[in-house]
Amino acid sequence: MDIGVPTRPVQPEDRPLFCRLWPRLSADTIYRRFHAPVHRLPDDALARLVTVDHDLREAVAAVVGGEVIGVVRYDRPPTDPATAEFAVLVEDAWQGVGVGRQLLVELTELAAERGVRTLTATVQRDNDRVIGLIRRLLPGSTFTPDEDGFTVESPLPRVPARRLTTAHH
Repeated sequence: MDIGVPTRPVQPEDRPLFCRLWPRLSADTIYRRFHAPVHRLPDDALARLVTVDHDLREAVAAVVGGEVIGVVRYDRPPTDPATAEFAVLVEDAWQGVGVGRQLLVELTELAAERGVRTLTATVQRDNDRVIGLIRRLLPGSTFTPDEDGFTVESPLPRVPARRLTTAHH
């Protein structure tokens, strides 16, 4: 059963919330997000996570009870703003209830509105949850195996899906 949670754009003031989120993440969740066993979040990495321009770099947080429980983001290079790399992270206690799906839907809509035509990601081969999420939400995705897992390329529709479905109501 999926539940909806409040979301909002990430701001630099979220730094303490990200610091409090870190200890609630399992080693497996951290590895799947960062592709390495990161034991602590360095200050420069933390600053980068909460500093976004909401255009070339976007991040949306799911916030429950005043705490960040999940975040999704994209980064697109100024040289190719039609392409963006994305990543999603959901606190272990909130995995499997639709938070990641909700965040990814919101991010793909923002990206499409801003002219992104292709989302990319790197996913470990055994990350069944994220692979399934991408296959469901971005059905045109291609998964190219490489030494670390899959390089994913997902074309985005020119009109966000939510707008298409609400336009008929």
